[in-house]
Amino acid sequence: MGKISSTNKLKIINDPVYGFIKIPYDIVFDLIEHPLFQRLRRIRQLGLTHYVYPGANHTRFQHAVGAMHLMGLAIDVIRSKGHAIDEEEARAVTIAILLHDIGHGPFSHSLEHSLIRGTSHEEISLMFMEQLNDEFQGGLSRAIAIFTNNYPKKFLHQLVSSQLDMDRLDYLKRDSFFTGVTEGVIGSDRIIKMLNVHNDQLVVEEKGIYSIEKFLIARRLMYWQVYLHRTVVASEQILVMMLKRAQALTHSGTELFATPALTWFLQEHNQVSLELFALLDDNDILTSAKVWCNNSDRVLSMLADGLINRKLFSVELSNRPFRADRVSDIRNQVAEQLSITSGEAEYLVVSDSISNYAYSNMDDRITIMEKGGNIRDIAEASDILNISVLSKNVRKYFLCQPRFIKNKPK
Repeated sequence: MGKISSTNKLKIINDPVYGFIKIPYDIVFDLIEHPLFQRLRRIRQLGLTHYVYPGANHTRFQHAVGAMHLMGLAIDVIRSKGHAIDEEEARAVTIAILLHDIGHGPFSHSLEHSLIRGTSHEEISLMFMEQLNDEFQGGLSRAIAIFTNNYPKKFLHQLVSSQLDMDRLDYLKRDSFFTGVTEGVIGSDRIIKMLNVHNDQLVVEEKGIYSIEKFLIARRLMYWQVYLHRTVVASEQILVMMLKRAQALTHSGTELFATPALTWFLQEHNQVSLELFALLDDNDILTSAKVWCNNSDRVLSMLADGLINRKLFSVELSNRPFRADRVSDIRNQVAEQLSITSGEAEYLVVSDSISNYAYSNMDDRITIMEKGGNIRDIAEASDILNISVLSKNVRKYFLCQPRFIKNKPK
């Protein structure tokens, strides 16, 4: 796998969100054509969210290209305000945002820690970027420095990864577009036009404050209405527990049908195989799950059938953890009705929590630059937002269980 030759690499992509997107550099075209990046076409951006919002079938590929487009707009705006970004830096930061999600596995965040424990998609993205850097003879070195925040101009890293980066600006607008959830619509063009740099830090000019307020509110609404929707949570739990059951069966010596790459990860090796991870996408999981629907193991077949045919669990939400005795009682009921052990019923009755905050007052903050050059945190500058509420980590507890179980909260 090496560079792709072409007489014209400055192509145009027709994107449903932004219209025509130009590929700005030859190396960007080569990276997009690379099998590692093409794999992102086979990974849904929002995991199983299409079980709730049928239009949410867009991919990591589309998101990465969209974020790259916004980066180009941001570079032009910052240059127009007198801040130096040379062509090498522009190319590097464009590559960094293009590849920022290249390490995502099947169904994106849904399986973040199921197939590989203790390794985030950002870490795998970096591994892939370093592999590509070898193939492209050092052409990604500066992009990697920006991605890892080891480049002198810190604002370039903030454009790739911060609370107001091109990643978030694209996924909020794109996810809102494909789900049809209008509460997530943000003025990304307006926000980008208001960007500036002060003391090597990314800032927003004062007249853009209302767009930032809407951005933060939209982010919060999208989390509870889309990303952490109760039915999405239920479908993701079925997916996670199905793979967990498949791993347990594999460890016990049961031979399961699975693609070669998935088989390797079901065996839970101690090290990450980048070569095999690069072969994994949504299709590996779905193909295997279709076969598992008829597996002799009652638990695996039930979970696989739930995933493939959208036979989802019921979900109960609470502001407090569910009582252990109640969860245990439900598991016993499931075990009795299905003639399985209470340990096996743990795959079908899941109690855990989800959390969200729209703005972190601990990370790189969103700063507003007033006309006189004074810098203020958005929490201080906003006169309508209750940032203490937006930055609060809201946690909700959920209880997933098969729908045939009838029980009343205690």
